[in-house]
Amino acid sequence: MVGTGEADEAQAADAAGAPASARRPRARDAARRRRENFEGGRRSSHRVTVSPAEELQLRVRADSLGYTVPRLLVEAALADYGETVSDRRDLVATLLQVSRLLGAVSNNVNQIARATNATGELQEDTAATLAAVRKVASRVEKVVDELAVAR
Repeated sequence: MVGTGEADEAQAADAAGAPASARRPRARDAARRRRENFEGGRRSSHRVTVSPAEELQLRVRADSLGYTVPRLLVEAALADYGETVSDRRDLVATLLQVSRLLGAVSNNVNQIARATNATGELQEDTAATLAAVRKVASRVEKVVDELAVAR
């Protein structure tokens, strides 16, 4: 059978177990699962023991990103903003506080609006309530900014 030249050479190199540098680059090589090679190699390694459930979670997350588990662990640990479970809990607690504040403020605004509409006069606590609205809005913006940095 007559070969097609370059394609046959690449297939032969693959079959012979030739190093990646001897093979023709493929589309899948462009999206590497592993991290880029490091000149001189990496000399340190770390062993992490996980439960079967944690192993499954790591594999699922790594597969969804197209990474290996070691790459996922290194990139997550060395990210500019590494979010831990306690960080996530603190964020959820803050969001719940903001949600309660928004509920209380909206209730006050509704009461003021109802009284103002009924009497036709501006209520005494309007200024204080609007100041509270501004404070809560500022806090919401701060939390949203923190979330934006985290992603």
